[in-house]
Amino acid sequence: MRKFMVVLDDSRECLNAMRFAAMRAAHTQAGVEVLAVIPPEEFNHWIGVGDIMREEARERIHAHFEVFAKWMRDKQGVDPELVIREGEPVSEIIAQVQDDPEVGVLVLGAGTDKKGPGPLVTQLSRTAGSLPIPITIVPGDLSKERLEAIT
Repeated sequence: MRKFMVVLDDSRECLNAMRFAAMRAAHTQAGVEVLAVIPPEEFNHWIGVGDIMREEARERIHAHFEVFAKWMRDKQGVDPELVIREGEPVSEIIAQVQDDPEVGVLVLGAGTDKKGPGPLVTQLSRTAGSLPIPITIVPGDLSKERLEAIT
């Protein structure tokens, strides 16, 4: 089965990327893989404190994922899977694409503020030519209705 991989983070544009991935998966009988990356700088503390912070980050990710997963199951009939990796986000995204041959499309949400589309879109679009899969960039300000129309 082909999967759409979408990155779970705290950005506003993540919502549209999740919606797009779920709708496309539902319309094409594909799956959704939700990737969350815990950056290493979150744990530069004493070992015990770092372990507690790592576990808290995982709990936040699971709670955040469950909100999206429930919507995907209930509204789109798609049962997503969660993958959590630790490291630099771009490196871990590329590593996950290489590790999972079922991932067929990487879906990213583009920010709408004056700073640009966001660090993931900016960095990954620089390496898009060497990735083994296409990247779909979903504008962060697309309405639900427009997303439904194009998926």
